[in-house]
Amino acid sequence: MEDTGPAGARRVQADMTRLALRSVQHEVRTRIGQVIGYGELLLEELGDRGLTDLVPDIEHIIEAGRGLLDVVQGQLGSSAGTPHFETAGGSTPKAGPGGPRDTPHDRILVVDDDPANRALLRRHLERVGYAVTEAQDGRTAARLVGTEPFDLVLLDLVMPGVDGRQALQLFRQEWSASDLPVIVATALTDRQEVVNALTSGANDYVTKPFDFDIVLARVRLQLALGKATREIEGLMHQLEIRNSFLRRTFGRYVSDDIAESLLETDDGLELAGESRKITVLMSDLRGFTPLAERVEPTLVVAVLNEYLTAMSKIIADHRGTVNDYLGDGILAFFGAIQARSDDSRRAVECALAMHRSMPSVNQRIATRGPIELKMGIGIATGEVVVGNVGSERRSKFTAIGSAVNLAARLEGFAEPGETLISPATYDEVSDCVGDGQVRWVQPKGFKNAVAVWVISLPSDPRGAT
Repeated sequence: MEDTGPAGARRVQADMTRLALRSVQHEVRTRIGQVIGYGELLLEELGDRGLTDLVPDIEHIIEAGRGLLDVVQGQLGSSAGTPHFETAGGSTPKAGPGGPRDTPHDRILVVDDDPANRALLRRHLERVGYAVTEAQDGRTAARLVGTEPFDLVLLDLVMPGVDGRQALQLFRQEWSASDLPVIVATALTDRQEVVNALTSGANDYVTKPFDFDIVLARVRLQLALGKATREIEGLMHQLEIRNSFLRRTFGRYVSDDIAESLLETDDGLELAGESRKITVLMSDLRGFTPLAERVEPTLVVAVLNEYLTAMSKIIADHRGTVNDYLGDGILAFFGAIQARSDDSRRAVECALAMHRSMPSVNQRIATRGPIELKMGIGIATGEVVVGNVGSERRSKFTAIGSAVNLAARLEGFAEPGETLISPATYDEVSDCVGDGQVRWVQPKGFKNAVAVWVISLPSDPRGAT
């Protein structure tokens, strides 16, 4: 139940008093800060103009303001809330027309409902080279940030209408802390205010009256951090563009698997030789070489590229690795980079898909000239040695072994539209290809004849692409 007795009334009165004292403290600190801030600006102006005889009087005014600030903090601070920290340490900025200046291209938005505060911050910031824009409330600040490029915002919290907290929320809906650094600049000194501002997306927090050396140092720090973050993001973007370019470039000469191995692993270029069971697919066009001697070279290349592009995509879709283009032939590996239990099955399915695609490939080629391509494929499975072979200047990932030789020989025996698979391959795919047709061949370089299985499409294949 709500306490409506004397104790409850006293608590309500205490809360109201604390809020009133907090408001008074905020206003008094702000006005004293303006006195001190303008006094410091006058000191700089007097030094620039050589009017040193007036310096002691201005220093007395500044010292009196700091003394008054101590009184306010001591008398009101304990009642208004827990103090955060003091930033009016008394150091006077030395940068002037002849001193160091910051990057003149940096644009800073100063948001404060008090014109004197805005003018004071503007003068200090402009003296070191910043371009300053002013906003009298959070709504105006949000509109300016949405239409103009700013490098940093100095944001008061206590403002009428859209206050600093609400403006900060609006900023962070569109801009990250690195894209738009925000330094809260307020007379509120409670530690909880600092925590609330930082957790809401502020990059930093300074209190009034300002020590402008500290303000400028934090402005420079946040600008530098923002620029460094953007540079890192830019470098990462350039690196991604570079890697994408390398992948595309490598992809024209090696498979995606090899390209990823080269780019993503420290030992990508040091693939040592090792023994591995793989399935080898070798395809070749029938009668293309004599045809190439009768037509224009440009047409030969265009037709061949059309064919190789279509076949390479099918091989990649079946997770195979195109190892080499041998004229109008293709050498592909399944399991050379990453072994899988279904390498042989995917190789056979790939061969069937390649044959099914030939009608559509020939349709596209027919638009270039009266040419019809026919293809044979050989597949073999076995232990081979895989690794990089070559010199320090040029190397190539390849496989060496009888399975590679047998696939090449079987491709030579295959009729147009046929795929011949080795006994080892058949043993792993017999459940999906059935008994099939057996053919005995005597491959060159092999001592004994080999029984191979003939895999071919129906005469009117369905699903041709």
